[in-house]
Amino acid sequence: MSVAGIRRAARESVSGLPREFWWLWTSTLVNRLGAFVATFMALYLTLDRGYSASYAGLVAALHGLGGVVSSLGAGVMTDRLGRRPTMLIAQTSTAVSVAVLGFMVHPAAIAAVAFVVGMASNASRPAVQAMMADIVRPEDRVRAFSLNYWAINLGFAVSSAGAGFVAEYSYLAGFLGEAAMTLVCAFVVFMKVPESRPEKSAVSGRAVTGADEVRLSTVLRDGRFMSVVGLSFVIALIFQQGYVALPVAMGADGFSSSDFGTAIAVNGVLIVALQIPVTRFIQHRDPRRLLIVSSLLAGYGFGLTAFAGSVAVYALTICVWTVAEIVNSPVQTGLVVRLSPVRGRGRYQGMYTMSWAAAALVAPLMSGVVIDRFGAQWLWGTCAVLGTGAALGYWLLMRNLPGEDGAASEGSRVAESSRGAESAGPVGPGADADAGRGHHAGPEPSVERTG
Repeated sequence: MSVAGIRRAARESVSGLPREFWWLWTSTLVNRLGAFVATFMALYLTLDRGYSASYAGLVAALHGLGGVVSSLGAGVMTDRLGRRPTMLIAQTSTAVSVAVLGFMVHPAAIAAVAFVVGMASNASRPAVQAMMADIVRPEDRVRAFSLNYWAINLGFAVSSAGAGFVAEYSYLAGFLGEAAMTLVCAFVVFMKVPESRPEKSAVSGRAVTGADEVRLSTVLRDGRFMSVVGLSFVIALIFQQGYVALPVAMGADGFSSSDFGTAIAVNGVLIVALQIPVTRFIQHRDPRRLLIVSSLLAGYGFGLTAFAGSVAVYALTICVWTVAEIVNSPVQTGLVVRLSPVRGRGRYQGMYTMSWAAAALVAPLMSGVVIDRFGAQWLWGTCAVLGTGAALGYWLLMRNLPGEDGAASEGSRVAESSRGAESAGPVGPGADADAGRGHHAGPEPSVERTG
């Protein structure tokens, strides 16, 4: 491709998105540039503090558990308080708790504060994703979510290298640096990102009242959406093996930590290099096919690891499942928005976020048990089976999924029947979810205007 063609492709990749999105994107990038705790917590506890690997694992599990606990609560806050207040509370709490964690010495205090850090740092995600769905046009959402995911990985790649040098100087400086960067995120949100929560119903145009509120019970009764959450958990469980099982398996095969670092670096490089061009290729294609293909690539990418005997082959398997990650993340997030009612986006995004947090908690336990009892080859085979099952699940789930016109008309019908049936009891899960399906649900409400 010529230089002019590259420039044109770059302009098309970023054009048409609202200014508020780019401030939100900037907040995400700054947040990931300051990432330190999640990357170096284990090294900090074992090398700097002298604690055992078992204790470091316990702290990591508590950090993950905090994310699971906060997901649903943050979703409720996003819908009730608004996207912007939730982000400000979450980011300020994260900055304070991360700074406090750097000064903790007693094992119980470190574990307790790590749990709080996990809660606070995960609490902004439902609000960020809901706000992006609010401010971006339906046809641009896959592209917007992809750009946000690209910012996360770009920031993480830079911060991982920089944090390594910081850790050699002072772990405390790393904690305080992350706290400062998180406060910068909160400042960007406070100054540049106005509230986007719709004040009017996307269907009827009337003011949103308490009767319109989507409850957690509504989310749980939405069978199709909860199936997506379940499939998301399976996919996340597969991807997590790249960070919890792969280093263990490579170590057992006689490879060093630097060998693992070289291999896994392929993941970040490919995401930074390919996320935007791949998104340009997939953004208007059938999401069902994309999710099926990405599930198979994820499962069999890890399945191929059973045959790896060199760093080069390990890197090749990482290339396969990284392509799956590049495709799956924005498409699946777009599907979640498509299945979420406008007035319940926070709760729906909170439930979706919880699936990833839960996978991060379960994956280390799963990989440890399978590797210890049966060997790594069985784990990679299990990943292939899970990927195949997820592909089948997406094929069954997304049959008869309404398109843009169908979702809009269905949403109007359900909204009217829902208001007429309020006195007769709760509406079924499919009806409540269809009332404001986001991704192809017609025009969005005007916005007054996920860090």
